[in-house]
Amino acid sequence: MKLASWNVNGLRAALKKGFWDVVRGLDADVLGLQEVRAEEPPELPEGLGGYRWYWNPGDRKGYAGVAVLVRVPPLDVTYGIGHDEFDEEGRVITLEYERYYVVNAYFPNAGRGLPRLGYKLAFDQAIENYLEGLRARKGVVLMGDLNVAHREIDIARPKQNQKSAGFTPEERAWIDAFLKKGWIDTFRHLHPDATGAYTWWTYRFNARAKNIGWRIDYILISEDLLPHLMDAYIYYDAYASDHVPVVAVLDV
Repeated sequence: MKLASWNVNGLRAALKKGFWDVVRGLDADVLGLQEVRAEEPPELPEGLGGYRWYWNPGDRKGYAGVAVLVRVPPLDVTYGIGHDEFDEEGRVITLEYERYYVVNAYFPNAGRGLPRLGYKLAFDQAIENYLEGLRARKGVVLMGDLNVAHREIDIARPKQNQKSAGFTPEERAWIDAFLKKGWIDTFRHLHPDATGAYTWWTYRFNARAKNIGWRIDYILISEDLLPHLMDAYIYYDAYASDHVPVVAVLDV
């Protein structure tokens, strides 16, 4: 199973910048999208008829929203995590497969000046509880934009961003503790020393060309799935968003 995750930063805009070319290049069995910011899915172009959409746009138009494009049909699909304060923003879709769950999530951004840091940390804890409930039944894959760079190696300018959303001590402490409970960062597991490996760059300051970026997009797996991890990488051949996709391949 080839799994991919991509924050498209507005699907309507991404469609004008080569979105479908990226989908073809990824050739994923499951593609989780975050920040779709659209009410309905677009029609599939010719040649991609084997895929189908699952869509969770949330209540507020033009904001957040997640979707999944799949060609391996799931057994079941769940929208949200059972908390209205988070589910109304359209942040989570869960697909159930025979051997594991795939959870596609768009974590909140704490915001410039950190006005939503409390909301972000509350979401972190709520989805952790949700994921642990799933893991009690079978393996779990968590994919998405977690809006946090875990370690200094995951950000180009760590010293300048200690108080920035996505690199605060509180956010980093959560993902650090979460991973230590038996979750595997697939990319970092296979590429422990890779530097300059980022998934998001601001559109300002020519940041992508200078590779001044952050690694905030992940595919995490419960540790029971680790023996099945075959590959994990960042797909850089994508320019339809300020993020690029991340990919993991499991042999189940």
